[in-house]
Amino acid sequence: MSAHPITSECGIRSRVLRTREAARSLARLPGKSRNEILIAAAAAIENRSDEILAANQVDYVTLASEIASGRVSEAFARRLRTSAVGIKEMAARVRDVAALDDPLERPHATTQLDDGLTLVKVPCPLGVIAVIFESRPDVIPQVASLAIKSGNGLVLKGGAEASCTNAVLASIWREILVSHDEALADVICLLEDRSEVPLLLTLDREIDLVVPRGSTDFVEYIFRNSRIPVLGHGSGICHIYVDRSADLQVAVNVIVDAKTQYPAACNSVEKILVHEDLSGFLPVLIGQLHAAGVEVRACERTAATCPDLPIVAAGEEDWSTEYCDLKLTVRVVRDLNEAISHINRYGSRHTECILTEDRSAAELFLNEVDAASVFHNASTRFADGFRYGFGAELGISTSKLHARGPVGMEGMLTYKYKLRGSGQVVSTYAQGQRSFQHRRI
Repeated sequence: MSAHPITSECGIRSRVLRTREAARSLARLPGKSRNEILIAAAAAIENRSDEILAANQVDYVTLASEIASGRVSEAFARRLRTSAVGIKEMAARVRDVAALDDPLERPHATTQLDDGLTLVKVPCPLGVIAVIFESRPDVIPQVASLAIKSGNGLVLKGGAEASCTNAVLASIWREILVSHDEALADVICLLEDRSEVPLLLTLDREIDLVVPRGSTDFVEYIFRNSRIPVLGHGSGICHIYVDRSADLQVAVNVIVDAKTQYPAACNSVEKILVHEDLSGFLPVLIGQLHAAGVEVRACERTAATCPDLPIVAAGEEDWSTEYCDLKLTVRVVRDLNEAISHINRYGSRHTECILTEDRSAAELFLNEVDAASVFHNASTRFADGFRYGFGAELGISTSKLHARGPVGMEGMLTYKYKLRGSGQVVSTYAQGQRSFQHRRI
């Protein structure tokens, strides 16, 4: 990987084209060979743990002045940090992907159109995927493992705040790829300068998909300025609705977990809706949230039930704000229908949850709420590619096309039709001399 930024469109295109060529070599490898690369990379991540941690410390110290001045939030800084445990988790996720079935060796369907004329629908890699991300160093091993398993080339552009950490992680993957086959040297391309992003977004013939992972403003910028299809989500405004038939102890446990287990995550809950019959539950819930260090913002009805608790009055903007921090907004609603309407108006179509023991209410919620993931009696933090069994995730999509929700390898694949014949021509079918069988085999 070049030590100097390449800021010309010609230079970036040249690098991406090398990645595209290397990806073809990767896709030709048998699944066993791609798995061997992943297993070797996982071991290398663990073996170079000290180097990764040292680089991450340099990044964090460099960011410290930005935190002190208030230009960067603590939540943003937390996403940058990793640890010895975090590095072990990186390696474990890579091994999880290696253990998955090979996605390129399973035909989707075979149809006999006629004797000697067979159509096969087969999976194939998208080609080259660009991932533009902020802060989180674990993005590289996640998306690299998925790309290699699925036979795709990968262009990475991380934020400047994690440049040292990203450089070490990317170098690990490059070294493993080169040691397997020199032709794979450019499967993963790391870009290093912010000025390269606008140029990258114009390469719609060289790059097949762009995946932005970062703040709402950052992701929206990518959506507005890309000539390449984009997979991602603008924000994670996740709701939990506490229905009148909820188990209230379950409700407290789920809500506290969904907010505090990792508040900087996009699947952390941001808004709580509570049925008006449960006004007596509000002081209990908010008391538990305060004890966990959560700042609560609330509607007037909520505040009126908790006069002895410190509550910030919620404004209209709070309902459409993603905090990614220990903050939460609470609102009382009349019933399930009002909760669904509120969620469909303010939600970001990421992850929504109902807490209830009423099965019919749960089914109505699951069917009527418009979101990539809808849960019943479970923390929103389960909305994650690893927790869904995908090994890792490319990102989370709130789109309804191509892929939705936590995206694993299936979001990195497309398909093609292979037709094998023996000299057939269409005119014989058009003239009625032969007819199609269209038999699935």
